[in-house]
Amino acid sequence: MPRRHIPLPLLAAVLAAGVVALQLLLVLLFAWPAANAEPRDLPVVVAGPAPAAQQVAARLGTQPGVFDITLVADADAADQALRDREAYAAFVAGPDGVELHTASAASPAVATLVSQAATQLGAQNGQPVRVTDVVPADPDDPRGGGFAAGFLPLAMGSVVFGVLIVFGAPDRIARLLGVLAFAIFAGLVATLALQQWLGILPDRYLAGTAAIGLFALAAGGSVAGLASMFGHPGLGLGALLVFLVGNPLSGLSGAPELLPQPWGEVGQWLPVGAGGSLLRSAVYFDWAGAGRP
Repeated sequence: MPRRHIPLPLLAAVLAAGVVALQLLLVLLFAWPAANAEPRDLPVVVAGPAPAAQQVAARLGTQPGVFDITLVADADAADQALRDREAYAAFVAGPDGVELHTASAASPAVATLVSQAATQLGAQNGQPVRVTDVVPADPDDPRGGGFAAGFLPLAMGSVVFGVLIVFGAPDRIARLLGVLAFAIFAGLVATLALQQWLGILPDRYLAGTAAIGLFALAAGGSVAGLASMFGHPGLGLGALLVFLVGNPLSGLSGAPELLPQPWGEVGQWLPVGAGGSLLRSAVYFDWAGAGRP
């Protein structure tokens, strides 16, 4: 029986429609979270004597859903909460007014947002607000753009390696050994580039190597593992979860709490979001808050 061929105009139309559908999906995935970024239950602490601290907390709470406020005893407790990654910022009420303590290393974007909130709070009191950065971002990358951009090639490289190891290694043991070797080399080389060559991470080489290596293991291993389970469709699923979905939901350029929920939370359970949080914890916060990622 002769084989029937799809007419070329119809094939061209189908291919064009498929590519346009893919473009639409990518636009939605990458643009929608950024277009809808705003504070959503940002963890902050308020410190100081009870009456003054409660008054500050009440003023911050006039915008429902913006801040998740915890009261602590004093400035020392507030700073410890920042170093433990339990909060992004602290409003410290004292006799001279309100001070703002930030941890811009956790998110320069959030530090800017809370600084604006503190400025408004100071304007209400008729006093300027002094800002202290307790855990500052790297001075060569104060806005965090290099940190976020550095993860894109790491994620892409991990996906590419996951695909290559599936086609290049004959069995699962060989694939596992290949993914482990890739994770080690990726951690060593990428940390060297980000810390020593580009200078966008503090000089904690072993911590950075461990964090990036674990991320590469998770990302490359996800692609290779899904391919081992589901065959070639698993490669597409792995690339979708690691890069196409995981990257825009990662919160790398801002924070998970700035993304629409539950997607900001979902992004932290995927390799790019978890890897970014882990690297921040490792190199800036002495591994505080690293357990979950």
